[in-house]
Amino acid sequence: MTEAEKSFTPPPGTAPIVQLKGIAKYFPGVIANEDVDLEVMPGEIHALLGENGAGKSTLMNILTGIYQADAGEIIIDGYRQEFASPVQAIAAGIGMVHQHFKLVQAFTVAENIHLGWDETPKRASKSVLESRTEDLAKRYNLATRPGATVSDLSTGEQQRVEILRVLARRARLLILDEPTAVLTPAEARELFRALRDFVAEGNAVIFISHKLDEVMEISDRVSILRGGRKIATRDTRNCNAHMLANLMVGREIVLADMRGRGPHAAPISKDPVLVLDDVCVASGTGGNALDQVNLKLHAGEILGIAGVAGNGQRELSQVLTGVKAASSGKVIVDGTHMKSANAKIFADFGIGHIPEDRLHSGLAPALSITTNAVMREYDQAPVSPHGIYNPRSATRLAREIAEAAEVMIPDYGMPVRNLSGGNQQRLVARREMRIADKVLVAAYPSRGLDVGAINTMLRYIVELRDAGAGVVLISEELEELLNLSDRIAVLYEGKVMGVVENDNLDIEEIGLLMGGRTKAGEVA
Repeated sequence: MTEAEKSFTPPPGTAPIVQLKGIAKYFPGVIANEDVDLEVMPGEIHALLGENGAGKSTLMNILTGIYQADAGEIIIDGYRQEFASPVQAIAAGIGMVHQHFKLVQAFTVAENIHLGWDETPKRASKSVLESRTEDLAKRYNLATRPGATVSDLSTGEQQRVEILRVLARRARLLILDEPTAVLTPAEARELFRALRDFVAEGNAVIFISHKLDEVMEISDRVSILRGGRKIATRDTRNCNAHMLANLMVGREIVLADMRGRGPHAAPISKDPVLVLDDVCVASGTGGNALDQVNLKLHAGEILGIAGVAGNGQRELSQVLTGVKAASSGKVIVDGTHMKSANAKIFADFGIGHIPEDRLHSGLAPALSITTNAVMREYDQAPVSPHGIYNPRSATRLAREIAEAAEVMIPDYGMPVRNLSGGNQQRLVARREMRIADKVLVAAYPSRGLDVGAINTMLRYIVELRDAGAGVVLISEELEELLNLSDRIAVLYEGKVMGVVENDNLDIEEIGLLMGGRTKAGEVA
């Protein structure tokens, strides 16, 4: 069956699956949404675009019962509805995969899939749940490890479980918030096939993404939010990426090659500032998440780390920053063997860390923005002169960090979880760059950012490199690695398959290494 044959055209007079009319939501000092209208038809993939903080997530949280609107109404299949909780929204056929995961970390993949699902057998053994999960994974082409504990999974693997969990419940309207951020291009294509099959049955999808090429490929219509208000809805066939970028941010955005060095940039050091020597890190399944990894990072360079999600990237970032200890081998920083060191000692040595899961690994969600912004310098002047914490000094420093990160904050005392995901990311990045005198380990730093914010984030990293720090840049966006890195190392199943110079790069070779093969056909 062709893609055209799979399409669904609702009969004339068919009501939208969802209508939002005049939706408004206000937080102290912030207009999150105001007078927003949105209509999603059966058989439609409707993209939702906007800069970080434009109100996309808030609007979807209202639709799924997490927030209640201050004004406006929700209409489902022509009837007005009010959702006091996500349970009521799910009962009405509305399911959402959030940017920040809702999984139970101590449970297995199979247990998370079946938790709260009305199709879960009343009495089922572990093997039955895992078998059912395996069948679902094959059906939707989303690779999982049914028996693995969620806390042992990479961010990419966890997001696949989230997507699978919602797809399994056969929601009529599926809301996906940055669903491909941690998927490979092949996995994204498989997801897109599943979404097309889903809407061909008369269902609908709201697809939130900052990847304009994806929006152009997958969506039928696109709505753009700016400053909490909807400014346009367009048929995607009448759009192009340039037009959508202008609608989002009001200016032209070009992602430039940033490898060039300015006249005042620090040179690449002769001796490495960071060395991994035969480093192994044990996994939770009895093997090695990192297997005899050897890497060298020089001051003044960006070392890119390429690879499919779940091949040791998380463990690499953790061992480089003292979050996790190597089970064997050496981690050497500026000539010092970091034996038995913890994350604070690494930070004191001048190593900053932008983690892949900013909300749970980079921030304390319930604490204030001020506390989160200054936590790396909590015990130092000016925050704590003479060992005594000064709240006013802390707020001044938090304001300085937020301004450098270009994050608008109405109230520094509010919990940091109230910020949009992109603003959280920029705040973490600027905080970590302040302490990264020697090394910055940046894991997916542009994940979830809009096109303008990505350029800003990458400029931060280049400025740090030019100031003389070494940068380890972990990303699944090959274009991002090509635009920034001096060298690129490829991880596959915890091994370094090779390190290539970016000025003499063979894209085919990179692809083979990411799949565990060398150009000569050798298998890892």
